[in-house]
Amino acid sequence: MRLRHKPWAQEKIEQYPQYVVANPEMHKGKWHEPFEKKQPLHIEIGTGKGRFITEMAKAHPDINYIGIEVYKSVIVDALDKLIEADLPNLKLLNIDANDLEKLFAKNDVDRIYLNFSDPWPKTRHEKRRLTYKSFLKLYENILKDAGEIHFKTDNQSLFEYSLMSFSQYGLLLKYLSLDLHHSDFEGNIMTEYEQKFSEKGNRIFRCEVKYQ
Repeated sequence: MRLRHKPWAQEKIEQYPQYVVANPEMHKGKWHEPFEKKQPLHIEIGTGKGRFITEMAKAHPDINYIGIEVYKSVIVDALDKLIEADLPNLKLLNIDANDLEKLFAKNDVDRIYLNFSDPWPKTRHEKRRLTYKSFLKLYENILKDAGEIHFKTDNQSLFEYSLMSFSQYGLLLKYLSLDLHHSDFEGNIMTEYEQKFSEKGNRIFRCEVKYQ
């Protein structure tokens, strides 16, 4: 995917510190502080243009959400959605997933969403996949005990790889769908990619796994 460069993106991000947390390392171990209420925290890694995380925050006001996106030219689209919705239970972080442990302490996070992550199909890029074992260890270090990962993709190879990675790490499989949009799953909120791919007839794969 070629990203359209937006030279004004950084300036816009800086204009809205109430939505895009400027110094996230200050909240490590106390992530209730930027929010109005102290409640469970769910994060989405690779939030893209923000449709999923914004709609989740609207649907579940009793949960605090953080959307994490590394690309400034992408996160500003999520920022636009948040500015319009003005949700007290949603914040954005413009960071790299590799830096999660610098910003979150053990027990800070209740659930992690991975939606349509880059598949990195070449074997030499395996370590970049967000379901690779080093990332699973990273997630374990910020999640509460028995914390969960909810994973969606249209890429069957990535899904099969991820199921194997989850199993080898010792995660417990709670839910599995090989065709989400033709299943009995309720309350699904689509991402922008999900709508695009499903309209093309692609199957959507989904699973929920839990740390033991």
